[in-house]
Amino acid sequence: MRYFRLIAFSVFFLSFSVKAQDLITFQNFDELNAYIQNNSDKPLVVNFWATWCAPCVKELPYFQKLHQENPNIKVVTVSLDFDKQVESKLKPFLKKKNYSFVTTYMADKKFNNWISKVDENWSGSIPATWIINGNKGVFVEQEFASFEELNQFVNESLTKIN
Repeated sequence: MRYFRLIAFSVFFLSFSVKAQDLITFQNFDELNAYIQNNSDKPLVVNFWATWCAPCVKELPYFQKLHQENPNIKVVTVSLDFDKQVESKLKPFLKKKNYSFVTTYMADKKFNNWISKVDENWSGSIPATWIINGNKGVFVEQEFASFEELNQFVNESLTKIN
C-alpha cells in the first residue's frame, strides 16, 4: 500500500511538472504561421518575449490572467531567447512559473527574414503582441502596464477586426 501511494503521488506530481516543461519549438516563421492557421478556431493573442527582457517578464502574469479569465481566446507566447539559453534559462523559468498558456520557442534567429511577415512595421523590439482573428490581425510593440490595460487592448482589437 505504501508503494502504491508513492507511485500515485509521483504520477500526480510528474503530470504537473511535465506540463510546465512543454515547449513547442518552431524552426522558422512558416512553422509558427502553420501553427497559427491550425489553431484559428478562436482568436489568438500571440506575445513575443524573452527571459532577458525585463518588461517582457514583468507582463507575462498579465497574459496568464488573460488566459485564465477569457476562455474565448487562446494565449500563445513566442520566446525569442538565445539558443544556448533554452535549456539553462528558458525551460527552468517556465517550469518555475508554471504558466498554463501555450509556450513556444522561435529557433530562427534571422529575425530580418521573418519579422516583417508578422507586421511590416515591426522594428523587432519586444515585448510585442499580435492579436489574430481569422485572417485579420492587430500588432503592437509595447509593454502592458497592467492586466487591465492588456485586457482592454485585446477586447478593443478584437472589436476592431471583427
